[in-house]
Amino acid sequence: MLLVTGGAGFIGSNVVAALNDAGRADVAVSDFLGHDGKWRNLAKRQLADVVPPGELMEWLKGRRLDAVIHMGAISETTATDGDLVVETNFRLSMRLLDWCTTNGVPLIYASSAATYGDGAQGFRDADTVSELKTLRPMNLYGWSKHLFDLAVAERAARGEPMPPQWVGLKFFNVFGPNEYHKGGMMSVLTRRFDDIKGGRGIQLFKSHREGIADGDQRRDFIYVEDVVRVILWLLATPRVSGIYNVGTGTARSFKDLMLAAYAALGTAPDIDYIDMPEQIRDSYQYFTQSEADRLRAAGYNGGFTRLEDAVMHYVTHYLDMPDRFR
Repeated sequence: MLLVTGGAGFIGSNVVAALNDAGRADVAVSDFLGHDGKWRNLAKRQLADVVPPGELMEWLKGRRLDAVIHMGAISETTATDGDLVVETNFRLSMRLLDWCTTNGVPLIYASSAATYGDGAQGFRDADTVSELKTLRPMNLYGWSKHLFDLAVAERAARGEPMPPQWVGLKFFNVFGPNEYHKGGMMSVLTRRFDDIKGGRGIQLFKSHREGIADGDQRRDFIYVEDVVRVILWLLATPRVSGIYNVGTGTARSFKDLMLAAYAALGTAPDIDYIDMPEQIRDSYQYFTQSEADRLRAAGYNGGFTRLEDAVMHYVTHYLDMPDRFR
């Protein structure tokens, strides 16, 4: 049996779908389903169990698992409840680390590119304690993920007992099906698609930095199918442990992303540029780009989907269909 925490969420539900597609019906999910329709992310799936997070550690007692894929977290970059975020993102992760260590179960967990903060230290996915300590996350979510990365790296550096495989994945700007429950945290493509489809103009932020054009703020956008492919490869490659970036290694602009959506629908672009709110101008990231060398050096050769091809697939297979769920 495999356990996917956060399995009803965006990345987690895509992992569950891929596991089902690969013939694994023995997949247990731990997540809050709530009242916002998040269950629809799992409506097409076969599951062994659905476990509320508060019952997870009791549920694990006496279990034999092939691996824990820990995607569950409070992922809102605007979260402000420090106690709740630390309990959910750090302390539960520590309990799972301990359980996997004691029971000899591989642990693959979600870290985040938010650990890099404003990018002043670069985006190199070094996993030594000394290099991790140079990072300065800019929000509570990023700090909570960074805190767990540090704890894992510290244990490994000291030669303390660890799971037989342990992998932290620093996801960059992931987009794709099943992110619809995320509200304001959805990708800008998903948030703006209905306007594009309906012939309404969309808005992107102007640049407030010399030398950068309006809409040319750049991110390392990665399609969720590429993320899932990395996770499945890790499950099949137990020799690989460490903390790795999961991004394409190529930064593309928000304008590129939107133009790809217009192209996928065969409609003329209609983009207006508006002032960025003053309260976020000083902290706004104008550029993120994964360094993907370490993942390739570890043996991953699955490649990454070109932005235009990823958007075309997302639009034609999901966003522009009556049923948008994977």
